[in-house]
Amino acid sequence: MTINVYTEQTPNPATMKFMVNKLLINGSEDFPTKESAENSPFARELFKFNFVNGVFFASNFVTITKTDDADWSDIEDILKEFVKGAVESEQKIKDKELEENLNFEGTEIEIKIQQILNDYVRPAVEQDGGAISYRSFEDGVVTVELRGSCSGCPSSTITLKSGIQNLLQRMVPEVKEVVSEAL
Repeated sequence: MTINVYTEQTPNPATMKFMVNKLLINGSEDFPTKESAENSPFARELFKFNFVNGVFFASNFVTITKTDDADWSDIEDILKEFVKGAVESEQKIKDKELEENLNFEGTEIEIKIQQILNDYVRPAVEQDGGAISYRSFEDGVVTVELRGSCSGCPSSTITLKSGIQNLLQRMVPEVKEVVSEAL
């Protein structure tokens, strides 16, 4: 199989989404620092580039965060070639592959919230090179974790409040607010 890599800009100017025509991982993995990539051969290699500041994998893409002093026009082709080579050589994302568990747990309301996040929100967030995880529901407040390009993105607050919060409030009347857990 010939591996093709193409890039997509994300709402976060510091991140770029590198799409491949192959499933890389079920679920997602976030490596916001060089130290966090210790158990990921693929991410460890990416962090060897001095302009890589974060790596996030989900389904068929890797979102790379660059350092402030790097310019996408200088590094995009280098990273595309690297990603292509890593995927062709079947570089592992994790030393021990752990599948993300999609069995929702909790009260009836919590399960409904998790299902909505998975079915409606996750695909949209992944399109922008990020991921969303449900953390908790307490006293009408849903707490989520945003990763990948969504982490630290200026427009993620707007997405959270006007998009996700409005959707959940319409579909689950018990939801009063949605907040993001800081990493």
